Amino acid sequence: MEMSLQTTIDNDIKDAMRAKDSAKLGVLRILKAAIKNAAIEKGGADTLLEDAESVAVIRKQIKQRQDSIESYTKAGRPELAASEQAEITILESYLPAGLSGDEIAALVKSAIAEAGATSKQNMGAVMKIVSAAAAGRADGKVLSQEVQRQLS
Repeated sequence: MEMSLQTTIDNDIKDAMRAKDSAKLGVLRILKAAIKNAAIEKGGADTLLEDAESVAVIRKQIKQRQDSIESYTKAGRPELAASEQAEITILESYLPAGLSGDEIAALVKSAIAEAGATSKQNMGAVMKIVSAAAAGRADGKVLSQEVQRQLS
């Protein structure tokens, strides 16, 4: 059985400590705390998240850093933006391989068929199916745009 994402992150924290890689260690500790908080919200302190749920937490962490980069760039603080970008790179290494445009289009097409969708009014039902099928391997915004494109 392959290791869970949480186990991999725990092991990488130990490796970063040994390597005295403070940048990576800081990012992973924040990520571990965020995953732990999500697990507690889900079902208490001893709950382990499914990998798909952990991926959602990682995506949220990346989004927060993208927002920070935008703020730092507007404020003329490129060094802070660069630091956030470095953290995003570390976080992205824990995401599953992304889906290609063709794979997303095929997923959306089958979801539209499954939902029996005929117009944008059915978008919610289609998005629910597509999001589950993509399982964190594609950005929600990209999925949404493809659903809209195919339903128009």
